Amino acid sequence: MVRIRCPKQPKRLPIVLSLDEMARFFAAVIGIKHRAILMTAYGAGLRHSEVVALRVEDIDSHRMVFRVRQGKGRKDRYVMLSPRLLALLREYWKVARPTDWLFPGDVPGHHITGRSVHRVCVQAARDAGLGKHVTLHTLRHSFATHLLEGGTDIRTIQVLLGHRNLKTTAIYTHVSPTAAENTRSPLDQLSPLPGEPRS
Repeated sequence: MVRIRCPKQPKRLPIVLSLDEMARFFAAVIGIKHRAILMTAYGAGLRHSEVVALRVEDIDSHRMVFRVRQGKGRKDRYVMLSPRLLALLREYWKVARPTDWLFPGDVPGHHITGRSVHRVCVQAARDAGLGKHVTLHTLRHSFATHLLEGGTDIRTIQVLLGHRNLKTTAIYTHVSPTAAENTRSPLDQLSPLPGEPRS
């Protein structure tokens, strides 16, 4: 029997929002609960399954971290808790008073569904006039790219995202134009050649 190789699927870079687009996106989110969950997803770089399953007790305001329970690969990890996000979550708590799940759903005893959050994402992107297909994963991609552009090293980003393999995290070096802009070519380290114009 002849083996036929399947053609390789083209690798596409993830969609990423700029900082300006992120601000417009969050401004378009209606309701403190939805804004809180989306800002948590972006501010901590969480997967959709991780952000919806956060519990109130997972917030450690003394150490300024979230505890992510049993993320992908069944591993716990800690991610940063932004002071700005903590202030928003405290305002949200005053209104919603969650006791178990940080973001409870419509069904008593259950957390909000990923489908519900996805609908909010799509609507906010539309209302903000972004012209991009925005999902919760877009916020995670944007988180990683903005960290990289801000000078955070790739291994730290790997730990924050909960990636097992550094190759998975390295895709953000292709997404960010800053990575190319701030890298010096080895050509510039060579001694000047005779007759070469000085820059």
